[in-house]
Amino acid sequence: MTLADDLTTAAAYSSAAMRLMGEQGVPATPQNYALWYAYSSKKNPELNKALDALLSHPGALVASTLSEIYEKFLGQQQRDLAVFEAGQDLTSMLDDVLSAVSQANDDAEEFSTALADSVGSLDGLTDPKAIGRVVKVLAENTQKMIEQNASLQEKLEVSSQEVATLKENLVDVQKEAMTDGLTGIANRKCFDISLRREVERVTKNPGPLCLILTDIDHFKNFNDTHGHQTGDHVLRFVATMLQRSVKSVDTAARYGGEEFAVILPNTELDTAMALAESVRAMVAGKRLRKKQTGADIGSITLSLGVAKFRTGESIAAFVKRADDGLYQAKRSGRNQVVAETELDAVAD
Repeated sequence: MTLADDLTTAAAYSSAAMRLMGEQGVPATPQNYALWYAYSSKKNPELNKALDALLSHPGALVASTLSEIYEKFLGQQQRDLAVFEAGQDLTSMLDDVLSAVSQANDDAEEFSTALADSVGSLDGLTDPKAIGRVVKVLAENTQKMIEQNASLQEKLEVSSQEVATLKENLVDVQKEAMTDGLTGIANRKCFDISLRREVERVTKNPGPLCLILTDIDHFKNFNDTHGHQTGDHVLRFVATMLQRSVKSVDTAARYGGEEFAVILPNTELDTAMALAESVRAMVAGKRLRKKQTGADIGSITLSLGVAKFRTGESIAAFVKRADDGLYQAKRSGRNQVVAETELDAVAD
C-alpha cells in the first residue's frame, strides 16, 4: 500500500494481488506481494509488461525471475524510501540533540551570571545571616545546574541509542542493496563497486589482483529438463561452493543469470588458477538430487576463465580477458579452467 492509495483502493489492489499469487502458485512473500500489488495497480506499465510476458509462458514464474523483476522495478525504490526515512529520523534526532545542547548553553550562561552576581554580593559582607542568604542562593543555583546537566546527559544517552539503531538499519539497507536476492552472495552492483575499488587500490599501491569468471555449463538445457525451481537450487548451490572457497577479503558475486565472478585481491595468477580448479572439481564431483523427491539428477559442471590485472589497463579490458578465458573453456569442451596465459598462447 502506498501513501497515494486510499483504503478502498488499496484493499482492491491487495485482494487482486493475493488472488493472482494464489492462481499462479507464487509464494506470498513480502517481496512477491509488493510486486503483484504494483502489477494490480497498473501504475507501472513496464513492470506490467514484464510480468505479462512471464504469465504468457507457464512455468516461467520462478523465484529468480520474480526477484530480478522486483529488483529492477521496485528494489531501488524501496531502498531509496528506507534511506529517505532514515535520513528524516536522523535529522529529527540531530535537531533534538542540538536543541538540548543549545538549552544547556543557555542554562550554563545563566548559572555563570548568577554565580558572578552571588560572588559579587559577598564583597564587604560581614553579617553571617547575609552571607548565609548568598550561600543559599549559590547552593540553589548549583543544584539547578546539576539537575539540568543530568537531564542533558539523559537526552544525549537516548539520542545515542537511537543513532546506534539507525546505523544498524542503514547497514541492513546497504547490505540488502548489495546482495543477490536468490543466492545470498554479492550482486552485480556490489561486484562492480568492489572491482573498481580494488583496481584503484592496486593502481596506488601495486600488487597482484586476479579475477575469475565462471558459467554453469548447459544451464538452459538443465532448466528445460528439470524445471526452473530446480535451476534456482543449482544457482544457490554454485554460489555456496564459491562462498566457501574464498577468503574474507575476496568477493564472490552473481555476475548475471548463471554467471558468477570472484575478485581475488593480493592473489597471483597461479593461486587464482588453483582456486578455480578446486571449485571446478568440487562442483563437478557433487551428485545433485531434487529437493522434493530426492531423485538423482546427476551433476553439473563449470567453465572458468582467469585473468590478472595489468597496471594501467581499463577495468573493461581486465574483465574481457577473464571473459575470453571463460568462453575459450566452453569452446574447448567445457568443464575446465582457462587462464589468460593460455589465451596468449592461442593468439600466438
